[in-house]
Amino acid sequence: MTGTWLRTALLLGLLGTAAAASADAETIVLRGGSLYASPDAALLPDAVIVMTDGVISAVGKSGDVNVPADARVIDCSGKTVVAGFWNSHVHFTEGAWHNAATAPAAPLTGHMQEMLTRWGFTTVWDLGSDPQDTLPLRKRIAAGEVAGPRILMAGSIFPKDGHPAYLPAAMQLPEATTPDEATQLARGYMALNLDGVKLFTGVYKGGKPVVNMDPAIARAAVDVAHAAAKPVFAHPQNQVGVDTVIAAGVDILAHSNPTEGGYTTEQLARLKAQGTALIPTLSLYTTVVLIPDVTNRLVAAAVNELKQFSENGGPILFGTDVGFIKLYDTTLEYELMHRALSERQVLASLTSNPAQYFKAAKKGRVEQGFDADLVVLDGDPLSDVRNLAKVSTTIRAGHVIYQKP
Repeated sequence: MTGTWLRTALLLGLLGTAAAASADAETIVLRGGSLYASPDAALLPDAVIVMTDGVISAVGKSGDVNVPADARVIDCSGKTVVAGFWNSHVHFTEGAWHNAATAPAAPLTGHMQEMLTRWGFTTVWDLGSDPQDTLPLRKRIAAGEVAGPRILMAGSIFPKDGHPAYLPAAMQLPEATTPDEATQLARGYMALNLDGVKLFTGVYKGGKPVVNMDPAIARAAVDVAHAAAKPVFAHPQNQVGVDTVIAAGVDILAHSNPTEGGYTTEQLARLKAQGTALIPTLSLYTTVVLIPDVTNRLVAAAVNELKQFSENGGPILFGTDVGFIKLYDTTLEYELMHRALSERQVLASLTSNPAQYFKAAKKGRVEQGFDADLVVLDGDPLSDVRNLAKVSTTIRAGHVIYQKP
């Protein structure tokens, strides 16, 4: 089972890395909007940003920056410009992505807008999808056939008998029953040139006990990924799963864990010491139970964990689990995060935090020489965090990939 999956993915992976050409370059200028060059920067009014060949070539106040005669100028008067957004937890598992290698480009672009680009996302982490869909999809985005974000992909590893209750029983999953098997799976993902690994350190089984991953199995996969300088995400389901994250040296918690009373003082200290980041996915917990009182308790517990983690100095990365959930609109996630974080901290979770954490040195800020990944918002996100969801234009690598009609 696992060997077949990896062989198929390997072929697609090699094909997927072969094409890195993008659409014809153009010079784009954003003019007249207010700019936050970074989450901690002062507002620059009446700004001009020039993008050439996918790179920000000039930034400054109107009148101080030369606008090329042949540039495509986008009037941003009354709007706010920030760096492109990262969603560090998505899935390309919906029916719209099936047969992505051969499906017509227009419907793929349309669904990409509905799910991601209309919400400002220029880089996303796929934390568990069929590589037969994701790898051709990102190849077509790189070639300019489909308008979408840069896709980073992690290969998943499940524990023995760790098939989640929420996934179809017939779905074949890559399970590791020993450290050696985890090593081989992780090596397979590295051979695919995937960008990371995701470990299910705890698996929800419905009415049955949670299946947790042996820390030695988790550690074996982490060692392979770290030797290749790739990050490891983990999905814990309980405190045991969080302890495995710590013992194995995992980099990122893919979810908060709102069912068991928050992180302990010892867990927080160890998570901070090893630099582990958190993707809170707070709006997810509004979709899993249809009993309002239970939902409210789950959300409150998840918000509390975010507050604990942030106040302890841990990095926060934005992510929604979209694709697994159908809640595309990011407004609720921002509202819930704002219960624990300031507006600037929420903006950082979308921009500078992931750029720094994933060592994307030319992303996360709007500065000369940085990648031309930008978002134009209809309102100021630091006056109302909900304005982060009011996207007018999304630009990735110097190309408009979404513009509000």
